[in-house]
Amino acid sequence: MRTRTLALAVSGAALLAAVALPATASSAATGTGAFREGTVAAADLLAKVTGCPQISNGLYRTDSEAPATIPVCGKDGVVYWTADMDIDCDGQVTSACNTGTDPWFQAATAFHQSDGRALDAERLPYVVVPTSSAIWNYASAGIKGGGVVAVIHNNQVQYAVVGDTGPSQIIGEASYATARALGIDPDPSTGGTAAGVTYIFFPNTTVLPIENHEAAVTLGETLAKQFVAGFRQRGPAPEGAVRVR
Repeated sequence: MRTRTLALAVSGAALLAAVALPATASSAATGTGAFREGTVAAADLLAKVTGCPQISNGLYRTDSEAPATIPVCGKDGVVYWTADMDIDCDGQVTSACNTGTDPWFQAATAFHQSDGRALDAERLPYVVVPTSSAIWNYASAGIKGGGVVAVIHNNQVQYAVVGDTGPSQIIGEASYATARALGIDPDPSTGGTAAGVTYIFFPNTTVLPIENHEAAVTLGETLAKQFVAGFRQRGPAPEGAVRVR
């Protein structure tokens, strides 16, 4: 939950209760050496989110001093935007995320682990969504804590969950672990990247428990394959269809 600088929803992509993938999806390298999590290529996902049917009522800033230029888009069962990535280190105190490493550190996240504790930004890939406002209400788009997100940067794919909320007028933030996995400097004070990150949300999905990244990869890979194949669900996807105890 950052305090610094930092649509009408299309129904969610389908989630099959019987997932064909293993609980742990391995990382794969493309012919160019680019990392991706799972088997769906970044280029294939990006090809499906060209253009922007805008679903937000207005535009977001990437930082408090930047102009508002970023719309929230939605089509074919997903919600997405392309922005920067600021680093969220909030949540559990770890060696990388604490008041010494992050001057904006908060020991809380909007959504919590199954044991009630805040999320662990150093270890869990998660994405921050703007707090609901007149610009856009993420909940009305079927986005909720634990929802699956495919984060794409520099021809790389990282699956994550919705884990925190941020300023109501600023967009483009993810956890330390998300940035590190994508090769982005994860330092909460000086890291991040100024542009070129695409966030693809699969509405009406929930990873249970939220802290199990393997479950997020399994579910994300299933949804990404369906999305690339052109499948669009006509009703809400069931919550918790992937559970890892």
